[in-house]
Formats: sequence, structure tokens, C-alpha cells
Amino acid sequence: MGDTKKPDKDSGNPPPRPLNPKQQSRRDFLEGAGTTAVVATAVPVLGISAANAQQANAVSGPTTSIRLTVNGVSHSVDVEDRWTLVELLRDQLDLTGTKIGCDRGECGACTVLMNGTPVYSCSQLAVWVDGAEITTVEGLAQNGQLSTVQQAFVDNNGPQCGFCTPGQLMTATALLNNTRSPSSDEVRSALVGNLCRCSNYNAIVEAVVSAGEKQGGAA
Repeated sequence: MGDTKKPDKDSGNPPPRPLNPKQQSRRDFLEGAGTTAVVATAVPVLGISAANAQQANAVSGPTTSIRLTVNGVSHSVDVEDRWTLVELLRDQLDLTGTKIGCDRGECGACTVLMNGTPVYSCSQLAVWVDGAEITTVEGLAQNGQLSTVQQAFVDNNGPQCGFCTPGQLMTATALLNNTRSPSSDEVRSALVGNLCRCSNYNAIVEAVVSAGEKQGGAA
């Protein structure tokens, strides 16, 4: 038979009290305690006080004033010198269509056009784009009408989870701007720097070829 374990009188620890719903929840308490423990153990190793650590995190780094045009709109922005272009677009200009994937210049999810050329925005410092013209996925549709390549992606089931789709669209747009009706091989070569974790490559290639055919027929 299961015996009920009684509190150890010699331990000096009072028995646990039931949670009061009017007080802090158990989850909040544990999360707060965990955060405090991390700060308390990490800061002494760095040789700085907790107060100084919090103050350092609140201070912004050196800034530079830049001007750039994004999707036809001119912006004058003070950017921290450590910011990347994708951080500027997403966090300061609220253009969240551009995705952060690997954040190390490998997957292509963050691709945008800079002066018409596809670039990884996670690998471009914001201070480098002073005076540049940037196009993001938000700038493809005009007057509520999808661009040719956007519509082709829809018609050919190009997107799967959709996370890599903005980068795929931007690279495809750059290709179609320079090659009116590209072949399948030309599409594959152009999109080699854009990864699709859903492995939907065949449908993406078909979509871009289809967009080129429609674009070529309209010429």
C-alpha cells in the first residue's frame, strides 16, 4: 500500500504551499527564475556587474545616416553600422516579406534586388546600400495585380511552405528582366543560389519558364 510521505521536520524546509491564482503563475515564476539564473551566472564570468550589463545592452551602437529607395519610395534612415539590409527592411521599414533563413548567405530566402541585381540581404550591411535602389517582394505587384512571375508561381504550384518563395521570386524577376524567355536550364542556373527545403524545384522551374513564355508572347 502506498504510504503518504510526510514532510521532513529535520530538513528545515516548509511544506509546499498551493499556488494562489491571484499571485504570479508557476510558469511565470520559473521563467523569471531561469532568466535570473542565466544572468547571475554569466555576468560574473565576464567580469562586469549585472547593472552594467543591462545598460550595455540598452545602448545603441554607432549610427550612419543613409538614403535609399525601396519599392519606389525614398527613405532617409539612421542605421546602426552593425545592421544588415534585411534587418533594416524588416525591423525599420516593416517590409517583412523578405525572410531571414540561414542568416549566413547560403539559402537565398532573403534575396532582394539592389539596383536590379539579386543579392542576399542578410550579407549586405545597411550602410553599404546608401544611394541604392532596392526592390523587395512587396514591390512586385502593381495596383493590386500580381506580376507575371508571381501569377505563374500560383498557377504552377510554385510555393509550398512559402518561406523561400520571396527569394525565389526576386531571383526569377531579375532573370526575366534580362532574359525574356529563359529555358529550363537557364532557370536552374539562375536559381542555383536559392534553396527550397520543401524540394519543390521542378514546380518552381516550370513556373519561371511559364512566366517567360507569357512575357515573351506579350512582346
